[in-house]
Amino acid sequence: MPTSLLPEPVRRLAAWCVVVLLVTGVVAVVVWLFGTFRTAVTAVLLALLGSALLGPLYRRLVILRVQRSLAAALTCAAVVAVFGGAGYIIVAALIDTGEQIVESLRQAVRDLARFVGAEGTTLDDLVTYAQDRLSRLGGGAASGVISGIGVVAQVLTVALLALLLVFFFMRDSGRAVRALRSFSPAGRADIVEAMARRAFGAVEGFMRGTTLIALIDATFITVGLLVLGVPGAVGLGALVFIGAYIPYLGAFISGAVAVLVALADRGFAIALWTLGVVLAVQTLEGNILQPVIQSRMVRIHPAVVLVALTAGASVAGVLGMLLAVPFTAAVFGVLGELRRHYGYGEGPGDGQTADAPPS
Repeated sequence: MPTSLLPEPVRRLAAWCVVVLLVTGVVAVVVWLFGTFRTAVTAVLLALLGSALLGPLYRRLVILRVQRSLAAALTCAAVVAVFGGAGYIIVAALIDTGEQIVESLRQAVRDLARFVGAEGTTLDDLVTYAQDRLSRLGGGAASGVISGIGVVAQVLTVALLALLLVFFFMRDSGRAVRALRSFSPAGRADIVEAMARRAFGAVEGFMRGTTLIALIDATFITVGLLVLGVPGAVGLGALVFIGAYIPYLGAFISGAVAVLVALADRGFAIALWTLGVVLAVQTLEGNILQPVIQSRMVRIHPAVVLVALTAGASVAGVLGMLLAVPFTAAVFGVLGELRRHYGYGEGPGDGQTADAPPS
């Protein structure tokens, strides 16, 4: 009987290398396709997130015997009213206070340069560069009106397409499940449907929990900044709300901006009080809000979240950072369902995954 030229461990390693190369190639092709059809893919992903967030309202209307198309239309109308109003408030607050916030950050950079004695040093060059970038950020709106109109038109197109997709995703969710089962391999329809439901349930839990936590954080921090008399408090609160969708990094960046603005306009003492408000809210979030509100969400280790955020930013910038954690939560939900189905391990394990709510 002929013997192999390579020992068994080497052949296994080669097989795994082939698998890794194939998976890497498929992922590269998918990323390329996403980049090529960015507008359509962005609308589909946003529609999935919107469907996950609005699913409970739609199901409640269906339970009340509202016709499915009407229930989906009412849900979309509700999201336009609520999120359209909230978006208008956030954008108006950022526009009204954006120049003031940028000027305060510029002044904070100059104050920090004097405090650390950076004049004439390499650090002074870094400060000058930062001031120049802030100046460009503050004055870029006047010189980029045409490009800004194009960006607004693209955003409105994506938003409208996503809204229409949300309507169809909710109304035809039953058809989607049947289509998924019909395309599944023979004898695997149940496990494929279970994985899809688990993944969507994880995203649903993430969206609902994160939105509620973002609203609470932004409200508390805005009230604290108003009490302390920090300029641009509403705009800073809007930044906190948006940053909450980027775990860890968003809270750090928005909190740092609030402290720097307070330092520049109100002095060191108010900056310390602002830091205390931010830390208090973050402590409340980490010790109470996260465990209570998101206890049924797929939990992910912070190291995995940071790696996912970095990968998402490298692939799709800010949009990739916003979508990285929901996508990772869906992957963990699928892995949890596979482990439950095939009997790998006992329970979620080490606090990294937990049961997600049914979709």
